[in-house]
Amino acid sequence: MDSPRTRVGGKEMSKAVFIASSHSDWKDEHGERYHFPKSNYLSVVERTMNDWVVFYEGRRGGNRGYYATQRVVGIESDPSDAGHAYAILDRGTLLDFETNVPRTRADGTRYESTLPAMGGNNTSAVRLISEDDFADIIRTGLQPTITPDALPRDGAYPELESRSWPSHDGNDARGVDALPFDERTRILTSRAFRDQSFARTVKAAYRSRCAISGLELRNGGGRPEVEAAHIIPVASNGPDTVRNGLALSGTIHWMFDRGLISVAPDYTILLAPDSVAAEAVERLINPARKLLLPEDSSLHPHQSYLAWHRAQCFKG
Repeated sequence: MDSPRTRVGGKEMSKAVFIASSHSDWKDEHGERYHFPKSNYLSVVERTMNDWVVFYEGRRGGNRGYYATQRVVGIESDPSDAGHAYAILDRGTLLDFETNVPRTRADGTRYESTLPAMGGNNTSAVRLISEDDFADIIRTGLQPTITPDALPRDGAYPELESRSWPSHDGNDARGVDALPFDERTRILTSRAFRDQSFARTVKAAYRSRCAISGLELRNGGGRPEVEAAHIIPVASNGPDTVRNGLALSGTIHWMFDRGLISVAPDYTILLAPDSVAAEAVERLINPARKLLLPEDSSLHPHQSYLAWHRAQCFKG
């Protein structure tokens, strides 16, 4: 049986799936606004206000399946088209899944229980889902990535067969079905949980190689020394998505956070004038002076995040 709907200030809210793709013709703004036609979806999007949605990408868009979650905080009309509107998204709540979730489980059942079991797809770009379906998608998508590249620098290894949610301190775990209803989504705002998940996804995307120096260093236990850096920091409402992340060595991470290094739109590495001695530059930056990117372009830093860093942080 589905769990009860969330209520805030006496208003019922609902979870939903938003179909989104980097190849879409809609005027979406990654992590900021979701564009939709009012006649089709306004009443549905209104029900998601202050609640969480899951993003889905089908075969025509890249075939990632369910790939991220984020909270909706407002609706604004499209000033250039009265028939359309934007769902306003809380940038800092965007969280990538560690594992993309397909529409269909191995046994042929759908994660969205309202979709047909076999054949016949729901083509609605915005559709409500039950609390239980949402929890199952989230639980599956946020299973820890278990690869040598994603391991923490120190501390315990993630549980290989874990099917549980971490507690708010990120260390304990309980089965999702044992959690109180409202805690299933509240866990998504746990800073400890988000930090650990973000670090794993970024390090795995860059294969534990520093995106600026090109070095891949591991400690005596085989753990990668590289760190996951936010391009827009958490303190500035930066999201926990791999596209807002870079894998950097400790020294370069420090320099990036302090605006001594940044990245141009063409991924050229930028240096603040007179901030680093010339000989140090040769040791710290790869000879091509370009960011070393993941093979999958969907994991590349988003231009809007890099632009924010150049404008708000870089001392160049």
